[in-house]
Amino acid sequence: MEQQHSGCRDAEAVLNLQQNSSISIAYHPLFGPNDDLILLELDEKLLSDVLYQRVSLRGQPDEDAVLCTQSKTFAIKFVGTSNSVFLIPPSDHSSFCEIADDCSGKNRNQQSIASVIKVAPGNMELVEVAPRIDKLKLLLSENPYSSEEALEFEDLEEMEKSKAGLYTWNDLVDKVQASDDELRSGLWALSAVELGGYWRIVDERYMGTVLAMLLHNSVLNDWSLDALIEDEVVNVLVSDGFPPILASHCLRVYGSKVDENRSKSCLWKLDEKRVCVHFAREILSSGRRKMESFMEEWQRKIPEGMQASFEILEGEVLTERLGVDLWIRAFSVSSLPANPAERFSILFGERPKWEWKDLQPYIRDLKVPGQSLEGLLLKYTRRTQPTLDAEPVYSAR
Repeated sequence: MEQQHSGCRDAEAVLNLQQNSSISIAYHPLFGPNDDLILLELDEKLLSDVLYQRVSLRGQPDEDAVLCTQSKTFAIKFVGTSNSVFLIPPSDHSSFCEIADDCSGKNRNQQSIASVIKVAPGNMELVEVAPRIDKLKLLLSENPYSSEEALEFEDLEEMEKSKAGLYTWNDLVDKVQASDDELRSGLWALSAVELGGYWRIVDERYMGTVLAMLLHNSVLNDWSLDALIEDEVVNVLVSDGFPPILASHCLRVYGSKVDENRSKSCLWKLDEKRVCVHFAREILSSGRRKMESFMEEWQRKIPEGMQASFEILEGEVLTERLGVDLWIRAFSVSSLPANPAERFSILFGERPKWEWKDLQPYIRDLKVPGQSLEGLLLKYTRRTQPTLDAEPVYSAR
């Protein structure tokens, strides 16, 4: 490379270079170390988000930073290059031209030279990854809202001020490596609710108490479980001593809206699967049960008009035969990590071999950008099939 040289020293000299032509390069007067500069390679779809500052870097000091748009999360990876990447400033950059007198008009007739101000050793690349939602579950599990708190504090705002281990939306954005949309989806999947400005998960036993009172009142007031009027349900539950926000939350956790265009109040329908799964979890919370005993109690607990079909418990329970008896125990997919390697490790720790019909409910929710479920199975499992008509069996790779 030439030393400092007179002539036009700008990026336009390179951009206007004709095919099969060449150009001399020289050090710019401001040439210096490249520690303060990193190149970022972007997909064209992300360019506008970056240019208009609709992205953010997220992560704690002990974590590898990720870049988040409104809806996606990207790992940031440095890619070194074997060739030198020269950075040449534009000619209209005043700070360069003021020092580089040879960019003045008197030298324009001389041979064009590209002035290199930095040499980049590589660039950063963005790779879409799954959000780190497991940390969200861990944070919210530190301090779930319980019936004891409900009895101790009548004012939710005062309650929140007196507790540690609580997180606002901004706290979660700062601590969880996920985009805003992914974070909201994670909160919804955990049935979290905002209480006094803090996001909380509600103790399952307490939510069960609220649900039991709702079902009790539905019998007393002759409510249809397919057409619950929100205002009426909330007012009755509040009179029973539950906070209004948790009364409404109960409808969101165990039901779905069927009409939100009513002039007065929304209509809700209790979801049969969610309600039945709740009572199955409640029965099995004390340990495994014989199948006959479980089914008898389960059918007795669920509301009239709902069907206790064993198929709806896929991904919630495991069965095993001991002697002549068939036993059932709780094993919920919601308790498993979202990271595929950790998920498969726990699954094969639970059972060394899985038939597909048993394994599928525990992995179908895994989502890794750029990888299919079949690809994850190839990576983490071995598939065996003794005969063509036999059920495939999966074991750890």
